[in-house]
Amino acid sequence: MKRTAFVIGLGLIGGSIALAIKREHDAHLLGFDINEQQVKMALSLKIIDEVPNSIEEGVAQADFIILATPVSKTELLLEQLAQMNIKQGAIITDVGSTKKRIFEKASCLEHKGVTFIGGHPMAGSHKSGVEAARAHLFENAFYILTPYETSQMNKVIQLQNWLKGTKAKFIEMSAEQHDKLAGAISHFPHIVAASLVHQVAKFEAEDPLVSQLAAGGFRDITRIASASPVMWRDILLHNKESLLDLLEKWQEEMTYVKELIEVGDNEKIHEYFQTAKLFRDGLPVHKKGAIPAFYDLFVDVPDHPGVISDVTRMLADENISITNIRIIETREDIMGALRLSFRSEEDRLQAQEKLHSELYETYMNE
Repeated sequence: MKRTAFVIGLGLIGGSIALAIKREHDAHLLGFDINEQQVKMALSLKIIDEVPNSIEEGVAQADFIILATPVSKTELLLEQLAQMNIKQGAIITDVGSTKKRIFEKASCLEHKGVTFIGGHPMAGSHKSGVEAARAHLFENAFYILTPYETSQMNKVIQLQNWLKGTKAKFIEMSAEQHDKLAGAISHFPHIVAASLVHQVAKFEAEDPLVSQLAAGGFRDITRIASASPVMWRDILLHNKESLLDLLEKWQEEMTYVKELIEVGDNEKIHEYFQTAKLFRDGLPVHKKGAIPAFYDLFVDVPDHPGVISDVTRMLADENISITNIRIIETREDIMGALRLSFRSEEDRLQAQEKLHSELYETYMNE
C-alpha cells in the first residue's frame, strides 16, 4: 500500500520537496494551497496527485506532512493540527528559516502520538511559485533538522528517508543554534543590504545621479534586498533575539572602522581589508548555503546587431537554460558585457565552454 505525503503550501519549496519525494518514493502526493492557481498548476505539472477538500481531510490520510508556508502561517497551522485527527506515528516537518518559535509552538502536538521535527532546506531560487519547482533544487545544499532532545532516532532517520530524493546534506542542531547561525549568515546580511539601499535612496534627494551610478556593482551587491518584504518581516520578528545581538555587534564593528578612518591609521585599515579578504577567499566555492547562489557568467560582446540573439540561440541549441540576462554596458564602438544567470554551476560551466568554442570572451566573479 502506498504511503501518503501531504504538502501544505505549494510554492517553490513545497513543490520542489514534492518532486524530490516522487523521484525517490512510490508515494501518493497530496497538496493544498490557499492560492487556487498554484494548486491547478501543481496538478497540471504532476507535482501532486490529488487535492483534498480541506487540510483536515489531507492530514487524516498523511503519513508525512510538510508545512511549506511562511513562518507566521506555520505557527497557526501547528495550532490547527493539534485539533485535528492525525495518523498515529505520522511525521510532521516545516521548512521555515527560523526555528525557535516554531519549535516551541509544535509542543502542542506532543499528545497526538506524532513526531514533529523542524526543518530548513538552505537553498532557494530567485524565482517563486510552484511552476519554478525542481526536484534538484536542494542537491548538495545543507538541510538543517532540529529534532527535540526526546525525539526517537528512528523518526529522524525516517524523515531523512522521506527527504532522500532532495539529495541534500542533512545536519542536526538545536533550534537555538540554528537561529543564531541563520541570523549571522542569512538574516543579518538581508538587513544590511536593505539598509544600503535605503541609504542610497535618501542620498538621491541630494543628487539624482546616484541612482544611475548605483545601476552597476551596487545593484549586484544588494540583490538580496529584492526578496519578499512579507517573508523578511516575519523572519525579523521570529528571530528577534539573535538579530538584536548581531545589530549590537555590527554597531561596534562600524564604530571601530569609523575610528580607523578618523585617525587615518593606514596600517590597520589595510589589515582590516586584508583579513576580510583572506576569510572571504577561504569560504567554500560553489556550495549551496543560506543565501541562494548567483551562477553568473559575464560575456564581452561587440556593439553589433544580433549579438544578443546569437548568444542566446547557441545556448538554447545546447539546452542550457538562462534564468536572467542583463546588458551591463554597451556603447557605440566599445565592447559591452552581458550578465547571464543560470540555475546551476553545471549550466554555467557548460555555457562558458560553448561560448569559448565560438570565440566569445567570458569571465566569472567569485
